[in-house]
This record gives sequence, structure tokens and C-alpha cells, in this order.
Amino acid sequence: MITRSVTIEDIDDLYLMWNDHINASALYRRTLREEMEVRDVDPDDLRDLLERARELGHTKEEIVDETNRYADLKTLVEDAEE
Repeated sequence: MITRSVTIEDIDDLYLMWNDHINASALYRRTLREEMEVRDVDPDDLRDLLERARELGHTKEEIVDETNRYADLKTLVEDAEE
């Protein structure tokens, strides 16, 4: 897993400091899942496609270079499996 930097406002930091039981990583992931839902991307299907692409020999960096959306990844995997 890669750790990314996220910029938060002072009020966010203050609130998280007051409520240190809140898992900020979980909030971030939940928001990403909501964004996926808006764009009709099933996270389980995306996870499966990523794993299948890796099994076909693609690194994550290659996948990023060759695709820039869910449909591209699906096509990459399906074309390779034919």
C-alpha cells in the first residue's frame, strides 16, 4: 500500500485532534468509494481487473501509463485474455 499526502485545513486537523478515534484513512477510502459509485465503478470489479492485469504481467506503473480510466483497464485486460 502506498501512503499519499493529503492537504487538510486547520479546522479538519483540529477536529481530528479532538476526535483522535476517527480513522482518517477510512474516511478517505469511503469518499473514494463514493466517487467510484458516482462514476459507476464497482470497487470489487476494479480490484479484480487490477489483479488480472498484474497476473498478465503488467506492473501498476505500466497500467497507469497505458490507461487513464476504468474502461481502459477493462479493455487492456480483456484484449490480453483473448
